[in-house]
Amino acid sequence: MADYHFQEIEKKWQAYWEKNQIFNAQVDPSKPKFYSLDMFPYPSGAGLHVGHPLGYIASDIITRYKRLQGFNVLHPMGYDSFGLPAEQYAIQTGQHPAITTEQNIKRYTDQLKNIGFAFDWDKEVRTSDPDYYRWTQWIFMQLFNSYYDKTEDKAKSIDSLVQQFKVSGNTIIEAVCDEDTPVFSAEAWNEMSEKEQQELLLKYRLTFLAETTVNWCPALGTVLSNDEVKDGFSERGGHPVERKKMMQWSMRITAYAERLLQGLESVDWSEPIKEMQRNWIGKSIGAEMVFQVKGQNKQIKVFTTRIDTIYGVTYLALAPEHDYVKELITEDQREIAEAYVEVAKNRSERDRMADVKTISGAFTGSYAINPFNGEEIQIWIADYVLAGYGTGAVMAVPAHDDRDYNFAKHFGLEIRQVIEGSMENGSFAGKGGTIINSDFLTGLEMKDAMNKAIAFLEENKIGKGKIQYRMRDAIFTRQRYWGEPLPVYFKEGLPYLIKETDLPLVLPEVDKYLPTEDGEPPLGRAKDWTYQSEDGEFPLEKSTMPGWAGSSWYFFRYMDPRNETKFVDPEKEKYWGAVDLYIGGAEHATGHLLYSRFWTKFLYDIGAVSIEEPFQKMINQGMIQGRSNFVYRVKGTNTFVSYGLKDQYDTSAMHVDVNIVHNDQLNLDKFKTWRPDLADAEFILEEGKYTCGAEVEKMSKSKYNVVNPDDIIERYGADTLRLYEMFLGPLEQFKPWNTNGIDGVSKFLKKLWKLYHDNQGNVSISEENASKEELKTLHKTIKKTQDDLDNHSFNTSVASFMICVNELTAMKCNKREILEPLAVIVSPYAPHIAEELWSLMGHQQSIIYAAFPEFKEEYLVENSHEYPISINGKVRAKLSLSLSLSKEEVEKAALSDPAVKKWTEGNTPKKVIVVPGKIVNIVI
Repeated sequence: MADYHFQEIEKKWQAYWEKNQIFNAQVDPSKPKFYSLDMFPYPSGAGLHVGHPLGYIASDIITRYKRLQGFNVLHPMGYDSFGLPAEQYAIQTGQHPAITTEQNIKRYTDQLKNIGFAFDWDKEVRTSDPDYYRWTQWIFMQLFNSYYDKTEDKAKSIDSLVQQFKVSGNTIIEAVCDEDTPVFSAEAWNEMSEKEQQELLLKYRLTFLAETTVNWCPALGTVLSNDEVKDGFSERGGHPVERKKMMQWSMRITAYAERLLQGLESVDWSEPIKEMQRNWIGKSIGAEMVFQVKGQNKQIKVFTTRIDTIYGVTYLALAPEHDYVKELITEDQREIAEAYVEVAKNRSERDRMADVKTISGAFTGSYAINPFNGEEIQIWIADYVLAGYGTGAVMAVPAHDDRDYNFAKHFGLEIRQVIEGSMENGSFAGKGGTIINSDFLTGLEMKDAMNKAIAFLEENKIGKGKIQYRMRDAIFTRQRYWGEPLPVYFKEGLPYLIKETDLPLVLPEVDKYLPTEDGEPPLGRAKDWTYQSEDGEFPLEKSTMPGWAGSSWYFFRYMDPRNETKFVDPEKEKYWGAVDLYIGGAEHATGHLLYSRFWTKFLYDIGAVSIEEPFQKMINQGMIQGRSNFVYRVKGTNTFVSYGLKDQYDTSAMHVDVNIVHNDQLNLDKFKTWRPDLADAEFILEEGKYTCGAEVEKMSKSKYNVVNPDDIIERYGADTLRLYEMFLGPLEQFKPWNTNGIDGVSKFLKKLWKLYHDNQGNVSISEENASKEELKTLHKTIKKTQDDLDNHSFNTSVASFMICVNELTAMKCNKREILEPLAVIVSPYAPHIAEELWSLMGHQQSIIYAAFPEFKEEYLVENSHEYPISINGKVRAKLSLSLSLSKEEVEKAALSDPAVKKWTEGNTPKKVIVVPGKIVNIVI
């Protein structure tokens, strides 16, 4: 038979798809649309390993399936190409980040095309392309020129806010703004200077400049996000990170907190991802109140969800970064408290939230007054209190809160349990301590006690009821070079936007990619980083946008990537709408996914898009873990012992490159050339072979267990890789890569190929009608595949293909009526071989234009049944009879069967029981 030459076949069809632009999507109102999207990759220098394509293969299968169902599909690919790794490489080598980024993109593109994805490469975008980031800058400008109107619950133009200020000041305006925004009249506004007006508007703008506590890494010369810091050190490079206040651009994502929360009810995402976002947004309903500091003209503001526990408060706890800390520390506590603050303030908030075991803090020496009973309580500093959440201060009720309790126990502070009043109806279990009677709230249900306490706060003007969100405004700048320049210049220290006609503001050339000697960002090295406005020449912003800027809207640009007048044409956006299927990692739940939802809602508010939620259905793929191999060196020698003999020697395990191991057997010659120190290696073998040990670990270069998909494709083909990655297990689960199991998938494809050929290697397709058994096998597979794909369950379909081909091979089936639809249902998974078989059967067009076969239930309906014939309780014969026969006809056929006659010996049965479609019982 003709061999299955997968390399020739795959290159042939990949070239055909590209030449004929098979997957180029255009708006077609006559067809239903399907928008399939993968989280686009950052093009690292390492290229793809076999774990990276997992989600891409799944989305590609769905993409091809939807095309076969008649959908007009948009399935694009691009690159999130700004980022710190390229910049760090530029710092080390002096090479411009654009050069390495371009090289990495080329490698990624070649690898992706090599796997045979149905991407519309004509729609490719790159976030570092000025033609792309001009629109990222444009969106930033719209945010700068907008504020959030609470009354209409949407973003509106800042110009409309200015008009209200001119008429009535801000006395009646319900808008999201900084808490320290003053109240002013129209007269006061109109008398303000331009500078004063601009300063006030910054308190309302959706993107604004403000002093913020950040993670500053001096060695990298940049601010890092919480996710980029671990135990006080940068995850990249392991450099020390300190917490400090800096002027930073921020996005007022908190204005959208409630809408972001409610929007989760309208999307089809996994519950764990939704819960992660709910927790990150962190809605709390409670009260905000102030505690007067004893002997000082200061009030400490706190937020609590349980104001009814006010009589159980025994101390206040402040975050180490709280503005009042320095002034509250008394002389007798200064040495201890300041030393503690210096250490605590440099721990990232993520680390402090995660660390529930370490208890540290310091007494300030100052006291606050509980406004409900006039009691003096100590003011402490504690790192479990976060400056960015709430007010940065906590009223501690140790008997009814775990962290307060642990802190109080550690420092010997009073624990006071409220057992009367609201607490007996509350949700907290008391932890002992002094029992008190809160007369003011005695006997009230929790809700009533809360309302009474809040009324007391409001009557005495010391607080109010409030809804609080844990989420804080998103810092939007990085002190880096390789990122989008902000379209902002400074006049008299205040930010102004450049003209839209001057977009894009392109990155300037610099001599080095490091901060300046004065500590300014790398853009400070540019020779002429200024802007010529109508009023003169002014300095441009030297920080750049963070990595999440370009990825927060890229799904819209794919719809219309070459538009020079709009970021997306409204008609194209309205047609493609929300992404129907989005596949990517769960690690982006509180970063990219949240920011994308925020920007989409904002763009919806200003009428730029027609949707509020960008991703309707989302699947988070699991990780493919590496399968490491080990060799065992006899200590002090260059001799290596096979796995089964290692316990007989004093050995140490050593990772070995999995690419020189096959089915756990080490290639000895390749091992000797793997590293110079192994050239004279000697081996103690088992039955002439060296067997390696194995263990499942994270795929990593340091463990030598990274498998390059190019190597797998060269050896087995892209279709084998695609099928095997799906066959490993459910998409959402973590699973180990094991090259040992790939041979079975490869053999399946060869068997599929053979089904379409005779023993001489010629294509052999019969025009005869298919048999009932052949049709049953086919339609069983159609149903299974369709059910699996509709439910995004990929691994079980591969198993059903194998069963189908085995059954058809046993039947020696070569009927066109069977083999044509079989090629179609296999094609989403193994498109290259399916295209070739489709062509060999005489089709001129690509299989992508075929229709997914219609499942027909009738072919699975059984027309006969093999009856077990039981004689005196033992099955003595089996008889295949039509299911249309009556009980009497079944009984007659059974009694006349020769095998039954043998056992009855001619005697007339005492009783015959026929259960239709089940069994025949004969009693002699």
